Amino acid sequence: MTIAAAVLLCSVAVLAWTWFLYPAAMVTLARLVPRTAPAPPAQWPHVTVVIASRDEPTAVAARIADIFTADYPAARLDVVLAIDPGSSVERSAMLQALAGDRVQVVRGDAPGGKAASVNAGVRASTGEVLVFTDTQQRFESAAISALVTTLLSDARHTVAGGALYLPGDRPGERRSPVEWYWAGERVLRAAEARLHSTIGVSGSIYAMRASAWVPMPAGLILDDVFVPMQQVLQGARVAYTLEARAWDVRRTDHDSERVRKVRTLTGNFQLVAWLTVLLVPFRNPVWLQFVSHKLLRLASPWVALVGGLSLVALLVRMLASVPLGWVLAAGTGVVGAVILPPTGRRVRALARWVVSLNGALVQASINGVRGRWDVW
Repeated sequence: MTIAAAVLLCSVAVLAWTWFLYPAAMVTLARLVPRTAPAPPAQWPHVTVVIASRDEPTAVAARIADIFTADYPAARLDVVLAIDPGSSVERSAMLQALAGDRVQVVRGDAPGGKAASVNAGVRASTGEVLVFTDTQQRFESAAISALVTTLLSDARHTVAGGALYLPGDRPGERRSPVEWYWAGERVLRAAEARLHSTIGVSGSIYAMRASAWVPMPAGLILDDVFVPMQQVLQGARVAYTLEARAWDVRRTDHDSERVRKVRTLTGNFQLVAWLTVLLVPFRNPVWLQFVSHKLLRLASPWVALVGGLSLVALLVRMLASVPLGWVLAAGTGVVGAVILPPTGRRVRALARWVVSLNGALVQASINGVRGRWDVW
């Protein structure tokens, strides 16, 4: 076997493991783990929902109103709204007006950003359980109860994640490639949690024991990965439940999804830079899962590039020994097969998403190398 063939084979193996074999292995192993439905706690704890926001006041007010439609005991549920210090004076005043008996409004810590705002929000919280969410989602009525039940079902759990659903997940809707991706992500996270801990949660819906909270470093991008992984390193476990559902009210377009993806992928590079102990196998109890779920995905475009170059080298070597007429005939056939048949809308959408995802990975890699973390 030539070096080019070996490199190509390794590249294909890494990509296949990352995107297909690892998720399949997790789901298969998770099915072997006995599972019993967790029972609700004998007494519901006091829950504080923390929202860090710099959104428009009308959107924030609608989000707070939605939280209070939960089936959770009203007397044991309140909200802390943390306003990003970068918000305008007018917007800050309008957000302050949302304060009430069950809503406390605080200003985020300097220098601003989500992590600093969340820190200020948690500091003002009085709940035994903290629930974190964003502005642009809506909880199903049982979401908070399901999060609390899952969190308290095992003393080892300090964090519990819920499931984020997108508009295309509703019955009768057609899923976009992004929504298919998230559908698979939900299944994978549930499987990881049954084996030990899910590798990250969704910032739009997760809960944590207040006693386990540790303030986040200012400028942190991904609180929903940093916080649970920090807990895993301390010997705790991160649970996940599909019964706690948050629905995104937006149907993001291609460009806004790419911006979001660049931010979250950049956050993964920051996570590795700031929490390097995750890379040490005997210190990280979910090292294989972390590498497979996070790091190999970050490396995918570069692995694909190396594999593509190896394939080109093999083709050049092979074609050098083939008569020119055969090469031209084969090339014409390939071009005709690709160009002549009309490409379906779904195929175009998938191809565009794959290109966009890899472009986001490349941009995030550049941000990581440059140490550019200045995103909300």
